[in-house]
Amino acid sequence: MDYVNAFWVGGLICALVQILMEKTKLMPGRIMVLLVVTGAVIGFLGWYEPFQEFAGAGASVPLLGFGNVLMKGVKEAVDEQGLLGLFAGGFKAGAVGTSAALIFGYLASLIFKSRMKR
Repeated sequence: MDYVNAFWVGGLICALVQILMEKTKLMPGRIMVLLVVTGAVIGFLGWYEPFQEFAGAGASVPLLGFGNVLMKGVKEAVDEQGLLGLFAGGFKAGAVGTSAALIFGYLASLIFKSRMKR
């Protein structure tokens, strides 16, 4: 049942984003920022943990999960370091995911040929 919940919740998030892209004039980058901020706000309100328990990877893999990870990192760093943690916490918490995306993107650029005209 966990797989079913992850599938339909992740699919619903993707469908809602697709509707948002089609029906508004928001650019994809702004929609991605909206998803990250929404994940951070839901995490701040304490609703993300029960949502993630229910939906599993359907909630933690999309950008909502990244926003929640950033919010947690900032919150922990602010508790430990004060105002300086506001800047350091997000970098520390999001470093693994961002590094993986950069490394896989670089490897893909070495393997595949770009189709963009120069």
